[in-house]
Amino acid sequence: MKETFYEVMRRQGITRRSFLKYCSLTAASLGMGPGQAMQIAQALETKERVPVIWLHGLECTCCTESFIRAGHPLAKDVILSMISLDYDDTIMAAAGHQAEEILKETREKYDGRYILAVEGNPPLADDGVYCIPGGEPFVDKLKYMAAGAKAIISWGSCASWGCVQAAKPNPTQATPVHKVIRDKPVIKVPGCPPIAEVMTGVITYIVAFDRLPELDRQGRPKMFYSQRIHDKCYRRPHFDAGQFVEQWDDENARKGYCLYKMGCKGPTTYNACSTVRWNEGVSFPIQSGHGCIGCSEDGFWDKGSFYDRLTNIQQFGAESNADKVGMAAAGVVGTAIAAHAAVSVIKRLSTTSSGSVPEKSDQA
Repeated sequence: MKETFYEVMRRQGITRRSFLKYCSLTAASLGMGPGQAMQIAQALETKERVPVIWLHGLECTCCTESFIRAGHPLAKDVILSMISLDYDDTIMAAAGHQAEEILKETREKYDGRYILAVEGNPPLADDGVYCIPGGEPFVDKLKYMAAGAKAIISWGSCASWGCVQAAKPNPTQATPVHKVIRDKPVIKVPGCPPIAEVMTGVITYIVAFDRLPELDRQGRPKMFYSQRIHDKCYRRPHFDAGQFVEQWDDENARKGYCLYKMGCKGPTTYNACSTVRWNEGVSFPIQSGHGCIGCSEDGFWDKGSFYDRLTNIQQFGAESNADKVGMAAAGVVGTAIAAHAAVSVIKRLSTTSSGSVPEKSDQA
């Protein structure tokens, strides 16, 4: 029988107080209230660690690189305590036939109880010969392990949408996981790569509540993908005011103006970059001076240059079109000035006709 998360932490010398603090921080990172922190604590005290199989298809390992840099919770706490990472050919000690035997053992021993995490995608052309880990096509290994999985997590845009491997003309027929595995729930966690804390947050939720997080229409966790980057971007006030960077490193760029005209895809990209941010909450691409390239959206690689300006966007709430924002703002100011002047004239005429002396404020 596998140990529970709490048993592992106590064995490592973690106090009860530190454990509860950990649960509170985890609940906060998932956007939950204090009451649910106790639910997380109870779950981690009583449930066995969840077996996780992490497979790699066509990818660059950036999702793993992001995951191991998680700060809240630390990746080591997730890997060594919260879950039982039984297979990950990038960071596991076993290799060769010994490693491949782990897949068969997990499939048989924990049938219907393990989580299958997939980084990358399977190429389907020519019977899958363009990705052969462990001596067999990746697509076959994916189908074999998916058959016994409780659920599947598609890490990154490669597994979720296809990413650069599936960009036109896609000679290997690289295909997103959900288009190959259709009889299991698939949680898409897109991004190139996803934010580390988003990845650990999804795993924490599944382990703590023994259910999948609420997903949007595209299969993404709503807790992290329900808002556009544009909605919470700290440069949003400049967008609303019509203040844009016109050229790289111009005066407006130095002032931190909006990067919309430089091709920023924040207005059409759903992700938590502007709230959770990267590098333990230090920054994100827009804060570093580069526009969002929309890497968590389907087909972002085939949508033209990352620096092509978005046009005719209908998702700005009160603004009908970003190009009109500056002109509209100027028009409102002009109208207000004209209205004030008209009111002043009317007041002056009315006071003069009544024989009274106009107030100094009306003459100013």
